Amino acid sequence: MRLSRAEYKEIVRCTEQLRPTRQYMKMLKDKFPNHSQSTLLSIFSLEYQKRTKRTISRHHAPDVIESHYQRYLSEARAHPTAPVLLELANEVDLSPALMARIILERFLQGLDGEMPSKTVLNGMLKEPSLIPDQILAKNIYQCTINDCCYGPLVDCIKHAIGQEHEVLLRDKLNERNLSFLDENQLRAMGYDKTPDIILEVPVAVEGHIVHWIESKASFGDDHSHRTYLNEQFWSYWNRFGPGLVIYWYGFIGELDCQRDRGILLKDCFPTDIVTLCNATQQHRLPESQNREKE
Repeated sequence: MRLSRAEYKEIVRCTEQLRPTRQYMKMLKDKFPNHSQSTLLSIFSLEYQKRTKRTISRHHAPDVIESHYQRYLSEARAHPTAPVLLELANEVDLSPALMARIILERFLQGLDGEMPSKTVLNGMLKEPSLIPDQILAKNIYQCTINDCCYGPLVDCIKHAIGQEHEVLLRDKLNERNLSFLDENQLRAMGYDKTPDIILEVPVAVEGHIVHWIESKASFGDDHSHRTYLNEQFWSYWNRFGPGLVIYWYGFIGELDCQRDRGILLKDCFPTDIVTLCNATQQHRLPESQNREKE
């Protein structure tokens, strides 16, 4: 889905007061019924992560942690069946999964006076039944399953979705009988930083030559796209030539402004691919190239 910057900003404005729970995601979908759930969730997740980075430090102040913890203990004793921790996270505008992490860390520290190891902490967040307090375990679980931006469940879902779209991309290339090398094959050949796909024979998409394809199972906003350009895409261009980036959940249309310099953006697999049968394959030998972006 290709959104204008104005459309994108309208969605962002509506996310400013939302919390990262499934209930609020339904409200966002009801507000924008013509946009896919995946696109809206991706936009919200990106915006919420920016908000969290601006505010997370105050929640890690020792006095604030102790205040959150004592309040949790008091309310959990008074209402042992209520989703106390989830409600507290929403009230103070903190990701439920991050609140769960803070409270669990404080709880474990109180058991023996030492900070728990990340291995122990992460293990209990992934499997709350390991927590030696049933009420806290239930609250941690409620926070984990209701958070759509952070936590071990979200990490697993994001990884699975990323893998799913990489498989989809490979299937589309195979359907077109296009010869390619994927990221795993390239790393086995000794490449350390590669796109998801390098085409063994380049193609043309909408009149632009494409040597490589990168799959992004997310929405392309200004911040993420700028980061990807600086940390990935220009490096790929320098090594392998011009390429295509697929933002499966859409992007801000105005960001597709680097076509003449060799970076093409799409929100789906292109249908108008033309194979360049007579093209050279020098892009497969990046060490012999010496491109520098202008």
